Formats: sequence, structure tokens, C-alpha cells
Amino acid sequence: MPWHMKCTEMLRIEYHSSVIVASLMTAALILKEERMSELLFDDIFMVETLDPDGKKYDKVSRIVARSEKRDMYMLLDVNTEIYPMKEKERFLMALSPSLVLNTKDGSVSIQDKFEYIMHGRLYNIEGCSKPEFEVEVYASFGGLQLMLRGHASHCAKFTVDQNLFLLIRKIGS
Repeated sequence: MPWHMKCTEMLRIEYHSSVIVASLMTAALILKEERMSELLFDDIFMVETLDPDGKKYDKVSRIVARSEKRDMYMLLDVNTEIYPMKEKERFLMALSPSLVLNTKDGSVSIQDKFEYIMHGRLYNIEGCSKPEFEVEVYASFGGLQLMLRGHASHCAKFTVDQNLFLLIRKIGS
């Protein structure tokens, strides 16, 4: 049974306010446990261009980047007022449904390993689902957009309406 149905079912049974609080806490624990997962995508990218269509906003830049391992192409809006980026800069970008990952040693928080984190939703996947074709994955992070293009096999873990964390850490040259 999906986590949201478990939570709804638990809340439907309870009527007294003290029991509802306990049920909400239990529902939150179920949600936390089921959201622990693995990374959906990660690769090292290099910024090719900043603001290819000109600077449209004072605090945001659109970066064009290409990945090193999987030859993925990415357009990403970044709040450069709080996280400046430059051309030719290398960075690790990861997409995850959670900030807690399962490992063989248990669960581990990944937020301290990154410098810039956004939360959003994947809203569209375009292209063919066959592995030899390219697809484009679109996500919005509070209005900041991501477009990731590459072979379908590298995007197989994505689904429409999926909640995502985008995590970035710069890498020295």
C-alpha cells in the first residue's frame, strides 16, 4: 500500500485530538522510512555557457552544461546571488527523491555533502522510452527550471509528478 494511503487510513480511524497527534507522528515516520532511497541520477557537469539568451533576472542565471560520464545536456536555472557559477566550472549534480539514502551500513543524510540544494517536481518527460533514443526531462524548483536531455537509459528512474531534490557541489579543476 502506498505511504499516502497508509497515512490517510490511519488518520481516518482516529477521532480524539490526542490520538490524531499520535497518528500524525506515526504517519510522518512511515513517510520518512519509505522515502529513503538511492540517487536517481548523478554526474559531473561542466558549465559551457551562462545565460545563452541574455540575462533576464538579476539574481538568477540559466546555465548550459554537459556531463562528463553520460554525455547529458542540461539547462538549469540557478540563484547565482547565493550560489555563483562561472563558465568552465565543474560541479557534481545529483537528483534524489530524498535527502536520506539507503546504504549497506544503514541510512545516511546527504545534505551536508552538497553546497546548493533545491526541492521541486518533475513535470514532464518528452521523447521515446526506448533506451537507444534521447529523452528530455523537465522539472521545476519553485519556478527555477531544469531540462536534462540524454539517452533514455540514463533517465529510466524518472516519473512524471515525482518530487525531487537537486543537489550541487562544485569540484576543483
